[in-house]
Amino acid sequence: MTINWFKYSSPASFYPLAGKLIPVFMVLAIVLTLGGLYWGFFQTPDVLSDQKQYYRIIFVHIASAWMAMWLYVVMVFWAVLGLIFNTRLSYMFACATAVTGAIMTALSLWTGAFWGQTSWGTWWDWDPRMTTQLILLFLYMGYIALHSAIDDNRRADRASAVLAMVGLAIVPVIYYSINCPDPNACASLHQESSMERIETNIFIAIMTTVAGFWMYCFAVILMRTRNIILQRERKSSWVARLEALK
Repeated sequence: MTINWFKYSSPASFYPLAGKLIPVFMVLAIVLTLGGLYWGFFQTPDVLSDQKQYYRIIFVHIASAWMAMWLYVVMVFWAVLGLIFNTRLSYMFACATAVTGAIMTALSLWTGAFWGQTSWGTWWDWDPRMTTQLILLFLYMGYIALHSAIDDNRRADRASAVLAMVGLAIVPVIYYSINCPDPNACASLHQESSMERIETNIFIAIMTTVAGFWMYCFAVILMRTRNIILQRERKSSWVARLEALK
């Protein structure tokens, strides 16, 4: 049997599908996140290099930092798709992704600040790795603010999409600052990426937690997309029928 996936580009068709997918992603999010955190807290060494118990914050910090970057790319993807094909659902996805991405970016900065205070004795340092992550948060907030400031949804979608595309340049800068081959070029308190040298148990815990965060983001983005659909389609007949069934 052939499934016509193009029909789900319609908000009316996608709305019930999203409702069925949300519980699946949410269950996976709970299982994977709790499993990853349990593994990280109880199945990993007590000491990592010269650090003590506070190193375990990496299981949340790394997952949220990766989500912050990846979700921005996802947001730009949907925004560009909307600009090219003028698809309403693509813009709705972009709007929903922006909020989740901003939350993940804020979480990465918050956990990083706790790490910094405990490990380096400072909550913040204006180095490339921290500053670019803060700029990413401002870009998310700018996207949300610009979209909210324009009353017409179509104009708001296009304007915020252009802003998102311009801001995409920050993502490779963040990646390069953490994976810079020359430590002197990106000197900072923030340690360089060491995933290829990390202990196996710690790696398993990190990747499991990252997978859980991905599932959570999928679930929340779908929930927000459904809310946006109802808001924008509130005058349509199918929403009226949906309300009548409640």
